[in-house]
Amino acid sequence: MLTAIFGGTFNPFHIGHYKILQGLNNDPQIGKILLMPDKLPPHKTSKHLIDDETRLQMCRMVSKKFQKCELCLIEFEREGKSYTIDTIKLLQERYPNEEFAFVMGGDMLVYFDKWYKYEELMSLLPFIVFRRTATDDAEFEFCIKRFSSEGMEIILKDNIIPNISSTELRANFKNLKELVPSEVYEFLAERGVYDEKV
Repeated sequence: MLTAIFGGTFNPFHIGHYKILQGLNNDPQIGKILLMPDKLPPHKTSKHLIDDETRLQMCRMVSKKFQKCELCLIEFEREGKSYTIDTIKLLQERYPNEEFAFVMGGDMLVYFDKWYKYEELMSLLPFIVFRRTATDDAEFEFCIKRFSSEGMEIILKDNIIPNISSTELRANFKNLKELVPSEVYEFLAERGVYDEKV
């Protein structure tokens, strides 16, 4: 049984993330899902991040919806930026009997070679990859072949995940409520979290 690591900024948690969790939860090869919010993602601009507790609360709410899902706060134990390879090594060291797999969307795969120490990272564990609607099919297929030939173990999922821009969602939050799970939308709207965010 695999333990799927599903990390992200979740700013906000939207239905694209939700559909990935559904796909993972329904997969008989996956015994556990670690929903892992980023602390300081290296590729994101921190000024657009809402406070940590709000992001964590969204993740707590959603994780309770899925039997296999649990919240993993390992990135909040460390100072500084969150590099995936450091987190994976720490998880493997801490839980040596777990067989981990890292979850990513097709949009992340196409620039995977820009990740910190990506060649070493892809040697550490398999990757569960979901297609996204806005990812160019030819580019996606090329990356699948390229990284597979370089030794990356890819588990390609049939589920196609809708492409949602978190920036657009934050900027126009009240008019895009259909893109957010209902309980998450209510939680954020009541607090006015994205009233002035971009």
